Amino acid sequence: VQLQACGGGLVQAGGSLRLSCAASGRFFSINLMGWYRQAPGKQRELVATITSGGNTNSADSVKGRFTISRDNAKNTVYLQMNSLKPEDSAVYFCVAALKSTHIDYWGKGTELTVFS
Repeated sequence: VQLQACGGGLVQAGGSLRLSCAASGRFFSINLMGWYRQAPGKQRELVATITSGGNTNSADSVKGRFTISRDNAKNTVYLQMNSLKPEDSAVYFCVAALKSTHIDYWGKGTELTVFS
């Protein structure tokens, strides 16, 4: 499974951006897709995940600002990020779990920089 993320970039604090990630390869279905992030000098952390049934989980730090969604037919997950803060700056990694919630695959990451 290959995960191709795009949508990162440079944005001013308070702005919005949408990340997307498309999965390709040989698989029947993907149970869970989502996003993790890693800022310089910090550990990688969960941002948000979503199951094929639409159940979501997100970090407290992004609740109310970020929305995760997916298109199962396109094997694509989206992360709509609003009210961005400088502390949201990080490399965002797309992830996928085929059958359980244990992450099987990681994308290469797309970088987001939020400036004030």
